[in-house]
Amino acid sequence: MLKNISLILILILSLNSCSKKEVEYEPKDKVDPYQLYKEGFEAFENADYFFAEKKFTEAELNFETVDFAAKSAIMSSYSLYGINFYSDALANLERYLKKYPADKNVMYAHYLIAIIHYEQMTDERKDLKPLIDARNKIEFFLKEYPNSDYAIDLQFKNDLIQNQLAAKELYVAKYYISTQKWVPAINRLKVIVKDYQQTIFIEEALHRLVEIYYYLGLEQEAQKYAQILGYNYNSSEWFEQSYKVFNKDYEIKKRVKPEDNKGLFKKIINKIK
Repeated sequence: MLKNISLILILILSLNSCSKKEVEYEPKDKVDPYQLYKEGFEAFENADYFFAEKKFTEAELNFETVDFAAKSAIMSSYSLYGINFYSDALANLERYLKKYPADKNVMYAHYLIAIIHYEQMTDERKDLKPLIDARNKIEFFLKEYPNSDYAIDLQFKNDLIQNQLAAKELYVAKYYISTQKWVPAINRLKVIVKDYQQTIFIEEALHRLVEIYYYLGLEQEAQKYAQILGYNYNSSEWFEQSYKVFNKDYEIKKRVKPEDNKGLFKKIINKIK
């Protein structure tokens, strides 16, 4: 009986060893990474980003030179970005930064990360996270590479983000005003005054604070914000609105529209003639 069991075990072991030999991996001939990169770049130039990404990835795996492997990784990431595979592109860029921290294209990788986050922004009334993520990445880049060629573009985009974030605060503040929830409305407006002074919404935020404080009987606070508004924006329509809060008889002058200016200009020209 024991003999039979031994024979069975030997047979099983021999079969296992045979099967292992049959499936052993046999390395293929090494692929030329330069040819892979060339094919990827040609596809990239023709906007065939699917095929380009595949070739750049293969090239990275086959390059022995670190610089060329890193370049392939960057091109692979850009190809993913080109087909709007944002999550995959970001993951690939983060991997690149960890694997090739000394590569000469690190700055461009950070720029591309910022751009991807920026392009994923949605309506500020629905979700703030994409805006905040984009702002954080852009501000990181501007801090690290303030004098780069990409900094001007990202500074412009950052200004737009700041305006959108301020718009969100004002949108919520107006909702609270409409429901007479004065404290949260004031808090939202103060965020604009504190954090978004350079945006186009600062003037209205100051005026709304004047209105609320005056309505609540806190005239000293109302006057404080009216003075800030008047000192910095005394030619704005919001300052006129605030002035009227304290001077009920004041009539807000009708502002001349650009087309009215054109008509006036024509009259002047005719008189000169």
